[in-house]
Order: sequence, then C-alpha cells, then structure tokens
Amino acid sequence: MTSQRLIMLIFFLQPIAFGAWLPRIPDIQQKLGLGPADLAIALLGMPAGILLTLPFAGRFVARIGGRATILYGFVVFLGLVWLPTWAPSIEMLFATLAVVGVALATLELGLNVEADAIEKRSGQLIMSTCHGFWSLGIMAGSLVGIGLAAIGVSPEWAVLTTAAAMLPISLLAARTLPDLRTTERPDAPLAGARRRGPSRALLGICFFVFGITMTEGAVADWSAVYLRDVFGLTGAGAGFGYSIFAFMVAAGRFGGDRLKANYGPIAVSRACGVASIAGLALVATSPAAWVALVGFAAMGFGVSVGFPLAVTAAADQNDRPAAASVAILSFVALLGFLIGPPMIGLVAEHSDMRLGLGMLIPFLALSLVLTGRLKPATSAVPAPAST
Repeated sequence: MTSQRLIMLIFFLQPIAFGAWLPRIPDIQQKLGLGPADLAIALLGMPAGILLTLPFAGRFVARIGGRATILYGFVVFLGLVWLPTWAPSIEMLFATLAVVGVALATLELGLNVEADAIEKRSGQLIMSTCHGFWSLGIMAGSLVGIGLAAIGVSPEWAVLTTAAAMLPISLLAARTLPDLRTTERPDAPLAGARRRGPSRALLGICFFVFGITMTEGAVADWSAVYLRDVFGLTGAGAGFGYSIFAFMVAAGRFGGDRLKANYGPIAVSRACGVASIAGLALVATSPAAWVALVGFAAMGFGVSVGFPLAVTAAADQNDRPAAASVAILSFVALLGFLIGPPMIGLVAEHSDMRLGLGMLIPFLALSLVLTGRLKPATSAVPAPAST
C-alpha cells in the first residue's frame, strides 16, 4: 500500500470509536437528567481539553513527527474515548470529555501533519480525500452506534467494545507509516515562531474555518437532540441526521481534491459556503423531519472541504513549521466547537432548537466572506491522487 493510501486508511480508522459515541448523546443526557443548557455545559469538556492542548501539541508533533504521534496517540485516545459514557454526573461527564479532548487534539494534529508531509513529498493532492475518509469513518462509527442502540446495547458497552475492536487495527496501520520527520523544517524557525504571533494571512485562514468547524461541532452535538425534540424521533431514528450529514461531508471531500485542481480553492469554497447556508436555513425552518434531513445533507456538502483547504493553506505559510501553523489553525478553528454547542443550548433553553441552530448562519456568512484567504502560496498545483 502506498503512503498516500495508508494515511487515507488511518484517517478512516481514527474517528470510528468517537462516531459511536455521537448518537448516544441523547441517552447520556436522559440518564443524567440534563436539560439543554446543562448538556451544553457538559459538552464544553471536549473543546476545553482540545484548546488547552493545542498550544503545546504543535511543538510536540514538530519534534517527534507525525508517525510517532499517530502511533502513541491511538493507544491513548482509544484507551480513553469510552470514559464519557460511564460518567455518573455532569461534572464527571465534563472531566472525561476534557481528557478525551486532550488525546483527540494531539492525534488529529499528527494526522494532518503527516498527510501534509506525504502530499508534499508525493506531489499529489490528498488532503481533502484524507478528510473524506475521516468523514466516512465517523459516519461508519455513528452507524455502528445506531446499530448497537437498535439491538439494545447500552452506550457504555457500545463505545467500549468499538474502541477495543479498533485498537489493534489502528496500531497495525500506524506502524506501517513512513517516518517523514526529515521533511519538516528545522527547529530553528520554531523558536522564532514562539516569539511572534500568527501572521494576518494565517489569522484570515483561521477565521475562515471558524464558522465551518462551529457548524460541524453543532451538528455532531445537537442533530440527534434536534430531531428528537422537534420531530419526536428517538433512538436510531434521531441518529440518522448526523449520519446523513457525515455522508455528505465525506462525499464532498472525496471530490474536493479534483475540484480544487480544476477550479481552485477559492471558487470551490465559495460554492460550498452558499450550500452550507442554504442547508442550515432549510433545517431551521423545516416543517417535517425528511426536510430537515435534506437540509443536513446540504450542510454536510457545504462544510465538507473547508477544513482540509484551510489545513493546506496554513501549512503553506513560511513563517513557522507546518505543525505549528496547523496547531494555530486548529486552536482558532476549535473555538467554534467551544462556542457553538453552549450557544445553541442556551438559546434553546430560552427559546427553541430551531432558533439555536439558526444562530450559526452569521458565522457561516463570515466564512464565505473570508474564502479569498485560501489563495494558493504558489501557482503550481499538484494533481489529485488516485484512490
């Protein structure tokens, strides 16, 4: 297996266990007796852990390399991802999600750094396709979670058994990755990067992706709750909103590298931005569950290529190592995950879920305005990789 196909496989494997957790969030909410605002506060645990980790993770990954980060990261992440389902209280749910967030931030940063290094070494565009496999993986995980819920497996054992099954497979794939640390820029620029803040170009890229990641996080955390509260869907039915969203994210990302090669990142991101806003408006005003599912599909396609395009644009910045730039991008982008869920929960607590989700529209509009920040650093565009 080529290194390009191997990293795509690893992107697919990484989120499966986490995906099995997402459709069980309403079950955990019910078990702990949490209202929308309480659940929103508890869900802050994961982004809090991620945001506390990323300022240090960039230097860590730059030094040990993407391969080592992925290898050790799988052990830690899969050893922790099941803990939130066993939490006996809102405080423990917050704490366990924070611990999972620390492991997730480091592992995903390693994945993006390794994919960027492989893309540069091979001269083939793979970043969007890699994230397509990630979306396919989280969709597969959510379907696993739905299936286990349908046959009566509790959330605690469903996520634990999924994580245990994924561990040996993930480690086998990670051990096969090449060590590409020699392709990273030396540590000297890293010291200078610590003394200066991100450039205006990098900040523009970060805030472009802000609304996109806010939407992805909001759909992951609230789609099942929305379908349950607004349309009365329960169990497996409520989980299909995120599965459809994730499927369309994957579909958009699988075509993203070819679209980028043919039309450029700015035109592609603008078209997708319009689709995401239209889909969100459809979800927020839908008169029936099937209409909301169509809206989730449009949202998924709309946000599909935003993050992979931003990762490549950030890694192309010349003022610091790629790992440091991607860490800054992830830090700012994941503020969306920090702000989105509690914002929606608090609005829903005092109004309804429709208005809560509708609050995402201004942030997606900001992303649409900032698409020009994705202008390539060089005029040479590699060809898309064949999968």
